[in-house]
Amino acid sequence: MTFFVPAFVLTADSVMPSDPNQNMAVSLALAGLAFVITLIIGRPIVTWLRMQKVRKLVREEGPQTHLVKTGTPTMGGIMVAATVIVVTLVFNTVGRLSMLLPVGVLLACAVLGALDDRLSLLGGKHGKGMSATGKFGWLLLVGIAAAVILHAPYPFGLELHHIYLPFIGRYDIGWFYLPVAAVAIVAMANAVNFTDGLDTLAGGTAAIAFVAYAIIAYRQGQLGVVTFCFTMVGALMGFLWFNAHPAQVFMGDTGSLALGAALATVAFMTGQWLLLPVVGAVFVAEVSSVIIQVGWFKWTRRCTGEGRRVFRMTPLHHHFEMLGWSETQVTMRFWMIGMMAGIIGVAMALVQF
Repeated sequence: MTFFVPAFVLTADSVMPSDPNQNMAVSLALAGLAFVITLIIGRPIVTWLRMQKVRKLVREEGPQTHLVKTGTPTMGGIMVAATVIVVTLVFNTVGRLSMLLPVGVLLACAVLGALDDRLSLLGGKHGKGMSATGKFGWLLLVGIAAAVILHAPYPFGLELHHIYLPFIGRYDIGWFYLPVAAVAIVAMANAVNFTDGLDTLAGGTAAIAFVAYAIIAYRQGQLGVVTFCFTMVGALMGFLWFNAHPAQVFMGDTGSLALGAALATVAFMTGQWLLLPVVGAVFVAEVSSVIIQVGWFKWTRRCTGEGRRVFRMTPLHHHFEMLGWSETQVTMRFWMIGMMAGIIGVAMALVQF
């Protein structure tokens, strides 16, 4: 097996094994450690959130079956971010300083999400958080900063500026890499945010996507990315323990924005970012349904004076709820789609070698 190992990935000083197979074994063990840590800190965090009255405000215009969720603690993404950051800093940054990039993106977007969640709660029954402009501006700054680090020459950056085309090969796209990376990070953060509407939906599909990119990174010899992705998977599994239906806690924007941005970041670190819409097909479908719904409503209102809808309700998971699917049916079927999308994405990555 031949591995593509960028210069920024490995150094002799790393506390993790330099052998890809041994690194995979330790990474899987760290996933287990992240799971246990999240389970341990999860209960105190849920209790603290409940005491702080950080509770979900359900939209009145949403599905009526969701009204029972009112009062459930949110901002549970704190436990995922905290676990991943600590485990990564302890085990996966010595000799692998490039891992500070996904950690930094995760932290920045978690802080943004926490601020938005908090402002939403202070906004009363209307649940108004940060302005769309403010949230987009913060995300764009994070995306631009990450894109610059990805593109900048080593040792100030990762010196990435290429694209892998399925079945074709690797091509240098130069400075065009910067806007593509920045926009993709912002877009995926919002896509996962829209997906976070049902118990276990965002967390489960995100875990599947991170597994797919862990396999892709392993095939390319990017050992630090492998470890980071499996650490994220372990933390997400721990979170899902508390998010299982009926959820004891929701991840909120604190988790969803951070997960989406971190996923896009690792995708660009592998060079296989063109496969992100494939691996993250569920997220793309969710955000696309919102864009289509809003666009079609505005267009038909302009043309006919009456706005029309394509879906019964968006994001897409609500449409299927309105069709009569139960919450668990929607979640499990979306998980199935996410698993198959991840498999297809990995297959497309493998044929390029």
